[in-house]
Amino acid sequence: MTEPLPGLDLDRLGPWLADNVEGAGADLTASHISGGKSNLTYEVSDGTHEWIVRRPPLGHVLATAHDMRREHTVITALRDTDVPVPHTYAFCADEEVLGAQFYVMEKVDGRPYRFARELEPLGAARTRAISEQLIDVMASLHAVDPAEVGLSEFGRPEGFLSRQVGRWKKQIDASYSRDLPAADELHRLLEARVGAAEAASSGPGIVHGDYRLDNVLTDDADQIKAVVDWEMATLGDPVTDLAILLTYQQMATVSGDGTVTDVSNAPGWLSAEEIIARYDAASHRDLGEFGFYLGLAAYKLAAILEGIHYRYLKGQTVGPGFDKIGDGIHPLLDMGLSAMKEK
Repeated sequence: MTEPLPGLDLDRLGPWLADNVEGAGADLTASHISGGKSNLTYEVSDGTHEWIVRRPPLGHVLATAHDMRREHTVITALRDTDVPVPHTYAFCADEEVLGAQFYVMEKVDGRPYRFARELEPLGAARTRAISEQLIDVMASLHAVDPAEVGLSEFGRPEGFLSRQVGRWKKQIDASYSRDLPAADELHRLLEARVGAAEAASSGPGIVHGDYRLDNVLTDDADQIKAVVDWEMATLGDPVTDLAILLTYQQMATVSGDGTVTDVSNAPGWLSAEEIIARYDAASHRDLGEFGFYLGLAAYKLAAILEGIHYRYLKGQTVGPGFDKIGDGIHPLLDMGLSAMKEK
């Protein structure tokens, strides 16, 4: 019997794949793709074909945070748009197969650059071009009309920002293992300002939810071939994607331990001001309340990291690099507080 990977029993997956993906064989090999701190991603092969399988993490799973059907739905809907996405092959709702829902998609040739050291050999000009393309693809996503691609029922855009503030408070509470007074203060400030941000919003669009360079696959010609990791995608205010990207960029200036992506430290990468200007030129979105969005991004990322920290404490994570996650929450919360108070 094949030795199963954590979360991926190949002896159960093989027959299902052969029945549900055209041309697939049942005798499989697989490897866990490292780098993900949330949903589990595997490269699977029958010796002739290769696929990517995505499933939720093991153990403690926050409600709605790891919805495989959501990922599969949005990737499939975006197939014929200007947004590059992998081809999807099948979705499995039967949790008896792998112990959770999962889906199968195309393996795209490309790499998810995560660290500045990976970009530095490319040189400043190529790095700048990649960062420009990252913003252009984001603007293309935010220009997609959800109704035109069958996603009009994908989310509830009305009151999106208010629900985000409440949702991430619940997620932090659900992963409680320690007191975080800075998180409490940031939540208070967000609640006080969310009404003004919603009033200034430019209307709904498709939100990726965790848009950054290591969630896209870039080929050797520096072309973005696919946007991946859609687990938090919804309909809402797309400016939240821009804020998440810039919050990661700010985190990279204070974190040197590899717990967050630091591609923005590579020579040639667009500055925060250049990113905002490029996005603003390509998008009709109102950025007048951008300080709120930055505060919300910091709060959201803190909630996600706290969930990962909680699973690490419970021994429910797969792969290396989880032991430092909890320490990264504190500077992140401080950034959110500064953004709310200064902008």
